[in-house]
Amino acid sequence: MGSTELGIFLASRRGHVTPDDVGLTSRPGRRVSGLRREEVAMLAGVSVDYYARLEQGRERNPSPSVLNAIAGALNLDADLSEHVFRLADLAPAERQPVRDSLDPSLWGLLASWAHTPALIINRQLDILAHNDIAAALYSDFARVDNIVRMTFTDPAGRDFFADWARASEACVANLRLAFGHPRSHENAAALVAEMHAASAEFRLLWGRHSVRGKTSEAKAFHHRAVGDLVLGFNAFDVRGSPGQQLIVYQAVAGTSSHDKLRLLGALAATNVDDHPTSGRRHEIKRMPI
Repeated sequence: MGSTELGIFLASRRGHVTPDDVGLTSRPGRRVSGLRREEVAMLAGVSVDYYARLEQGRERNPSPSVLNAIAGALNLDADLSEHVFRLADLAPAERQPVRDSLDPSLWGLLASWAHTPALIINRQLDILAHNDIAAALYSDFARVDNIVRMTFTDPAGRDFFADWARASEACVANLRLAFGHPRSHENAAALVAEMHAASAEFRLLWGRHSVRGKTSEAKAFHHRAVGDLVLGFNAFDVRGSPGQQLIVYQAVAGTSSHDKLRLLGALAATNVDDHPTSGRRHEIKRMPI
């Protein structure tokens, strides 16, 4: 019996925690940088044999209390702990189906924000919909379809994300979170396989087993039409549509980024006027996935 996803993940995270991180004394000549199995077992209050069986996939039914203890021993944050529980099939089941269709009210909401880039994504970071100014923001890319694919396989990504290393790491950590959801696992796994074949950087980052949801920290971009801009963003779960998130970008008033965002809005409006579609002005178009 081989290791489970849970076992592989625990073994990986063990390597990210040093003895000093958890108040243990690190003796001179120590050969491992992370924690040993026996150290995790001691901190979690379980036997070494039990913890070894868990990593090796020979124990597949840990209790919530044991997982909580192990999460504490490994210094897991909320996203990482949630991921562990999902891998152990102990997270609450979603009662509503996962779908990529959007509530009709969201189309109008996106279209109403002429000066605020907004988009809706799913767990594997497919862009399900966006408004015109978001299209202008991402106009450097050949396709605006999936954030992971755009980051790792489109050459524009290296220039567009001012700190590509940070953006790519966050991107993979977001995708890893989707990987732990049973209803999103199949699509996420297909994307992971595609990216494994396409990018050595992705393979390296995926192997780190980092897990993180969307944060609200500012992001720096370089846009070929307007130059450098820094945008804050907020992510909102779409109630009634499990896995969908509304992402809204904004710039601080009075900054050059705010002025450039207004310029992007003007460019977006001009583009719609110059290249009319079958729909009305500012209609949101769903991108191919």
